[in-house]
Amino acid sequence: MDLWGILAWFALGAAAATFGSVVGLGGGVILVPGLIAFGELLTGEEIGTGTAVGTSLVVLIVTALSSTWAFARRKRVDFRSGLLYAAASVPASAAGAAMTETLRPAQFELAFGVFMLALSGLLFARSHMRPLTRAWPVKRMFADADGRVHEYGHHPVWAVGIGLGVGFVSGLFGIGGGSLFVPAMVLLFRYPPHVATATSMFVILLSACSGSLTHITQSNVDWAAAAALAPGAWLGGIWGAWITSRMSGQALLNVLRVTFVLLALRMIASGLTG
Repeated sequence: MDLWGILAWFALGAAAATFGSVVGLGGGVILVPGLIAFGELLTGEEIGTGTAVGTSLVVLIVTALSSTWAFARRKRVDFRSGLLYAAASVPASAAGAAMTETLRPAQFELAFGVFMLALSGLLFARSHMRPLTRAWPVKRMFADADGRVHEYGHHPVWAVGIGLGVGFVSGLFGIGGGSLFVPAMVLLFRYPPHVATATSMFVILLSACSGSLTHITQSNVDWAAAAALAPGAWLGGIWGAWITSRMSGQALLNVLRVTFVLLALRMIASGLTG
């Protein structure tokens, strides 16, 4: 691999991880279509959908680990709530990963494109939605590194249900699941956005480990690609955590919205043409 190839892998890993960490996405929404679209250019061989998902989840472990470590240093991770979500998302992620093999490439690209289009719609609507004012049976108080105390809550049944759904989607598409976790935590349970993003990355770390194991047993991981992406993903996870401490993320969200629409349309077109 020449210098330009190394830089291309590094840039893809860093961009996906940085975007993912800022809004709690995890980065798979960039990595999976990136590997499918540019895999042949970067490796000389086409990367199939199953391998793209498995490789994305392995790299996601690196992203989530570095991001969780950086967020934890700033005392933004609610580990107690995160473990509740993870209890449901970890086994569901393994089930979703097992389902990936049942989809033909065209079916996967079409389903992934529709999902990304729905996700972009959620990102557009998120700015106009307000958290529920309902009082939840489980109340949480969380003090961050600045000494600010945040009050929010959740319902255990709802939390487990969200964990199951998000974990399954995470394993199926290799995206990490934060794209659904963060809006649910903010809008349903009134988590502070920064706490929701940080806690989401911790849950992603655990569910990505589970989904990765399933894909590893199915030989769905391109280890050379994962190793090439890992350095950029590690730094991107740290950069994303640093960025969230200094900006609202609104400008980046606008970029992500447009990017997701373009990627979704490309995946849908590819899926429809087979």
